[in-house]
Amino acid sequence: MAILKPTAIHGRVFGLYINNSRKDDLESTALDSVTVTYEGFEGEDHGGLTRPSCSRVKLQYKRGTEIRNARQISILSREELDGIASDMGLDTIKPEWVGANLVFEGIPDLTQLPPGSRLIFEGGTSLVVDMENAPCRYTAAQIGIHRPEKSTAFTKYATGRRGVTAWVEKNGIIALNETARLHIPPQRIYEPAL
Repeated sequence: MAILKPTAIHGRVFGLYINNSRKDDLESTALDSVTVTYEGFEGEDHGGLTRPSCSRVKLQYKRGTEIRNARQISILSREELDGIASDMGLDTIKPEWVGANLVFEGIPDLTQLPPGSRLIFEGGTSLVVDMENAPCRYTAAQIGIHRPEKSTAFTKYATGRRGVTAWVEKNGIIALNETARLHIPPQRIYEPAL
């Protein structure tokens, strides 16, 4: 029995970006297309099959523990970014400022995508949603470079709208304006944990 269900939701690639050196700067660089391998977006510093654990999983692992890299790609929504900017009193928040790798338009409530969802591109490339990407102080500081008076507001207004992290299930190439279809797993709340 197939457990993942194709939906009628299709997102269009609004932006593609990589950051080849997080040590230098969080800001990413725009691309027209990107080669996608099982390690992530080619040239992206967050890529790799494994990574050292960080604050995202501090309740599960000691910092620096080698773990599977399910945070290869940061996916955001153009609509959610526009909403954050508006709430912050800004005309725009550029995806580059927040370290985006992939920005979609047309996927409602993208940050709420269930873990395990697939985004399957028309060219065959497939990404798996890991989990919500919480706003962090590094992103706020990067916004501060461009809008110093607004940097501290980002975390507040981006909560629940900062996008998701993902990893590569099927490699290939993703291009601007390409569409991807959303496939979702069954939705249930795990009651014993509540």
